[in-house]
Amino acid sequence: MKPVLKPARKQGVLKRAARTFKPPRKQDVLSRSVRGLASRGSKTLRRLRPLLAWVALGIVASTFLVSALFRSVPPPTSSFMIQRRLSALLEGKKDLRIRYDWVDWKRISPNAAIAVVAAEDQRFPGHFGFDLDSIADAMKNNSRRKRPRGASTITQQVAKNLFLWPGKSFLRKGCEAYFAVLIEAMWPKQRILEVYLNVAEFGPGIFGIKAASEAFFRKPPHRLRLDEAALLAAVLPNPHRLRADNPSEYVRRRASRIQRQALILGGPAYLGDL
Repeated sequence: MKPVLKPARKQGVLKRAARTFKPPRKQDVLSRSVRGLASRGSKTLRRLRPLLAWVALGIVASTFLVSALFRSVPPPTSSFMIQRRLSALLEGKKDLRIRYDWVDWKRISPNAAIAVVAAEDQRFPGHFGFDLDSIADAMKNNSRRKRPRGASTITQQVAKNLFLWPGKSFLRKGCEAYFAVLIEAMWPKQRILEVYLNVAEFGPGIFGIKAASEAFFRKPPHRLRLDEAALLAAVLPNPHRLRADNPSEYVRRRASRIQRQALILGGPAYLGDL
């Protein structure tokens, strides 16, 4: 049988307990909470690690498969075409029509090929997806330029237009570099240029050299003259504002420079070994 404490003795015991009791500090409670959350998060991550590894492996495998497929099969669409449709629907532009009709390399004028190379990537035949000299020049001098000069190659633009999204984030650039290496490793140079000429946007909703040639010059792409091809290449930096069929003075000057550069490179013969 337990002894019964008298009131006075009971009060003394309670007072001594109150004096010796130290409430936990807020920092200790917070620290224990953080450690508990970290421990639970670590356990969850360990359980999810195999699943995440399989997901990453699946993504990499799918990029290899799609890239291998597009080495010989014409892409039915591109990421930029899909995004253009979605943005038009969100903005209520129901009348926007995407014009895209694939055309094989043999039915594209050599003038179109040399024009886009002269305008966008003059070292295209010799690099492995990246123009290191242009990148170094951009890093060194763009801070002093009113209009920063880009250093993206045709390969990088194919990667962006076909698989990715517009923007300048590090994530986008990292994905672009990955796809550029993949494309250069799996596709011949001629195929890269062929895909570029077919998926590049030359006007609002006008994708590819065939749609552009027919829309702006009323002729098939194999009949394009160098001056016409230079006009198309001149609008590539901003096809929503610049027009090949009604060129501004800026577009005319740019097209003239592109035409001169194409001739300096040697004309279509410059791409003869692709």
